[in-house]
Amino acid sequence: MDKVQRLRDVSDADVAAWHEVVAASVAHDFPGEPAPTLDQVHGQVTTSGLSSRHLLWVARADRTVTGVARLRLFEGTGRRHLGEFTLHVHPEHRRRGVGTTLLRTVARAARDEQRRTLVVEASSRTSGAAFLEANGFLCALSLSLLLLNVAEARGVEDIVGTEHPGYRLTRWLGMVPDDLAEAFAEAKSTMGDIPAGKMNYGTTTWDTDRVRDMAEVVEKRGDTLLTVAALHEKTIAGFTELMIPVGDGTRAIQYDTAVVSGHRGRGLGLWVKAAMLEWLRAEWPAVLEIETDNAEDNAHMLAVNERLGFRPLRQTRQYQCDPRMIH
Repeated sequence: MDKVQRLRDVSDADVAAWHEVVAASVAHDFPGEPAPTLDQVHGQVTTSGLSSRHLLWVARADRTVTGVARLRLFEGTGRRHLGEFTLHVHPEHRRRGVGTTLLRTVARAARDEQRRTLVVEASSRTSGAAFLEANGFLCALSLSLLLLNVAEARGVEDIVGTEHPGYRLTRWLGMVPDDLAEAFAEAKSTMGDIPAGKMNYGTTTWDTDRVRDMAEVVEKRGDTLLTVAALHEKTIAGFTELMIPVGDGTRAIQYDTAVVSGHRGRGLGLWVKAAMLEWLRAEWPAVLEIETDNAEDNAHMLAVNERLGFRPLRQTRQYQCDPRMIH
């Protein structure tokens, strides 16, 4: 019988065992996809994330780690109801109750923390989706996972060179410059109207402290954060963010892209994303691919990504459940 242990002081051996489980899980479920590196896993299990803390568990059979789970507990007004978790079981130890034991552990901790909503993501082509549905989770948002070969992106130079009267491009590495911090926080606050299906994410308030804290969290993990923005006078009309993971940074991960409502319909989303690609090609040639996901009903952003050459990789789903329903 596998025993579940709470990790409090994470050792190098814990990180290595966690990485082994996650790497084996990814290799089994997504053949050909790059697995997280040891450095990336270290960042994930030692850094809780913005405005949150996390709890970690491992399942063991004798001395072998058979499964891992991480519960992220959001703090701050508007999100204290929410817990987000990830769960991996080594392929050689599946269908033995390891996943169920870990899930019950996560749900019990969420109840103890007075969380009303648990959210988790699973690919529609793996057994994870059926496992969640069997345990009372409901699909609240369907996502299209997309991938772009940076070298094959279409029309980058022409798009960047297109004139947008009244607007100009700017960019920064890591933390937002002080003179743009307030404008950037205001622009980030506009993301509340991005399609999110029935997901109960709660509300997030962005201010200058929060945008700085976000950059600090990324830096603490060892990752690299890039931002390109379109300026209109003293405001940020639109922006896009990209994260290059520590270690094998050949595949970058798209973070937020948004255009402020009063500036939509001018092609600014396409403009800033093309400018990001131009920057990558010039200064980060090791980045070969960009991964992004879009809500399937976000037709505008799907069209932008298709225009640049993103191709469908797979479908994924966001699930949610009241932890009181899991026993």
